[in-house]
Amino acid sequence: MTPDTYEPRQDLQDAQHPEAGEPEATRRNAGETESSRASRGWWDGNADEYQREHGEFLGDDRFVWGPEGLDEADAGLLGPAAALAGRDVLEIGAGAAQCSRWLAAQGARPVALDLSHRQLQHALRIGGGIPLVEADAGALPFADGSFDLACSAYGAVPFVADPVRVMREVRRVLRPGGRWVFSVTHPIRWAFPDEPGPEGLSVAASYFDRTPYVEQDETGRAVYVEHHRTLGDRVRDVVAAGFRLVDLVEPEWPDWNTQKWGGWSPLRGHLIPGTAIFVCERD
Repeated sequence: MTPDTYEPRQDLQDAQHPEAGEPEATRRNAGETESSRASRGWWDGNADEYQREHGEFLGDDRFVWGPEGLDEADAGLLGPAAALAGRDVLEIGAGAAQCSRWLAAQGARPVALDLSHRQLQHALRIGGGIPLVEADAGALPFADGSFDLACSAYGAVPFVADPVRVMREVRRVLRPGGRWVFSVTHPIRWAFPDEPGPEGLSVAASYFDRTPYVEQDETGRAVYVEHHRTLGDRVRDVVAAGFRLVDLVEPEWPDWNTQKWGGWSPLRGHLIPGTAIFVCERD
């Protein structure tokens, strides 16, 4: 789900003793089926609140790569904006399709895909005539070589148990020479509490612990799942899927951005990276 759909991980320590009816936070294994089911349910249930809280920052037709506010109009990670006209682009984890609207304004032909029906209803509410597809990123419903570019701003990749499967699907639907750009929480953040203040600046867990973060109900059923991969893991995933990594961008926190977004904040953003953007190409 993109910065259009992403809500940062809650601090595990603060969630160990939830109030009645609130999910319990833990670290445990979660497979593909459980992770996918949890993501669909969580985003369907939280889409309205998410759009109310973050919609103004994201805009209706702005392409933002993460909470730092790095804009594709400035970054050009998909290529020069002038070169996007006429290009077929798949946005994965599109949420309300803000990024796709920006792409369409540049003359591209975007398709916005998301697992969450409710998020896509927000895309319909905003409008713009963007083709919308409800589907799992691990089984893309498109023919081989359908797109020139693919992108995902905090979409799908952090929430799946098998990211290589997703990336192989992306490679399959890209044409030779196609570019795949995706952003995720910077892996180093998993060693720190997910807090925006000073308490979020001290290491509290092992960076090398890949055990997923899970929120579960009173029956033990996962209602939210997020998967941790180290920076090296992410690079190896890209290569295993058949891509060539051409850039790794770690956006710095800009002075103009004074907002707090979950564990993201100016305090932390000026000291440690919060987002990692992988720029990949299909040979």
